[in-house]
Amino acid sequence: MVESFWSPIIISIRIALLATLIEILTGILFAWIMARTSFRGKSLLETCLLLPLVLPPTAVGLFLLAVLGKDGLERFLPIPFIFTYWGAVAAAVVVSFPLVYQTFKTAFSSLDPELEFAAKCDGANDWQVFLHIYLPLSRRAMITAVILGFARSLGEFGATLLVAGNIPGRTQTLPMAMYMAIESGQNRLALLWALCSAALSFALLLFVQHLPGRQK
Repeated sequence: MVESFWSPIIISIRIALLATLIEILTGILFAWIMARTSFRGKSLLETCLLLPLVLPPTAVGLFLLAVLGKDGLERFLPIPFIFTYWGAVAAAVVVSFPLVYQTFKTAFSSLDPELEFAAKCDGANDWQVFLHIYLPLSRRAMITAVILGFARSLGEFGATLLVAGNIPGRTQTLPMAMYMAIESGQNRLALLWALCSAALSFALLLFVQHLPGRQK
């Protein structure tokens, strides 16, 4: 019983950690490009990047099924995604990415361009500007992005259910475990999982509120 109680919690945390790492890497890349360059179709691309934020999670899951399923990229990928752990990670990444991306883009866009200009006058290249100016000055935004991305990935349900299914011990995350417990009449167990989820999310959001330099 104890093992079955902790299993969805551990699976959710593992999926959320890996998804957050991917979101941070891709979020920084896209935010850096979008904050510093102008090109034809930029607004269209940004709309696509932010779209999962407003789409129903089930719609996101259906699109992922179409892209990653048997009739999509699965034929060319080295690992299967549908009804696997990696499918759950993919769903969490797509749903949480807009939060991470927007946090980074806002931070990068708010930096004084004179800092970059001065650094380049001293001979710095783009990589050095990014590493020694943008990242250090965006440290608080990075922490916020990590926490928001992790919390959103932790609570993902609709897209994960369609793409990864609800396989106990493999893809059954905390939200799905709660749903199945309610469906089977185990309301007390569902409530315990809900309390665990609320405690994790509360701690993360409280940490964000107390980041250094945040206005209170």
